[in-house]
Amino acid sequence: MYIYIYTRVYCQKSGGIRFTVNGNPNFNLVLVTNVRGAGDVVGVRIKGSKTGWIVMTRNWGQNWEASTVLVGQSLSFQVTTSDRAVSYSYNVADSNWAFGQTFEGSQFP
Repeated sequence: MYIYIYTRVYCQKSGGIRFTVNGNPNFNLVLVTNVRGAGDVVGVRIKGSKTGWIVMTRNWGQNWEASTVLVGQSLSFQVTTSDRAVSYSYNVADSNWAFGQTFEGSQFP
């Protein structure tokens, strides 16, 4: 029998949280990386310049999805980690963003 003991180690990251936007015009898949602090993301919301905040669901790993048309809108993100810290990244992608691009937002303190 094995006994595993874990200790949470807060991640020291350089730069802001990174958001890679993939998908198609009707489906947004956002990869969230470079998350400081607790490091494990438990919630993501996305906001277009013409929408309110939209809850994203975990697709797999740190890929989060929303079935909303956001093409042509600037994008903002809210990221929540397991220690309930929240980071807002406003207008990180301007209205001319394209699928496959990565944007850098605000970081946790």
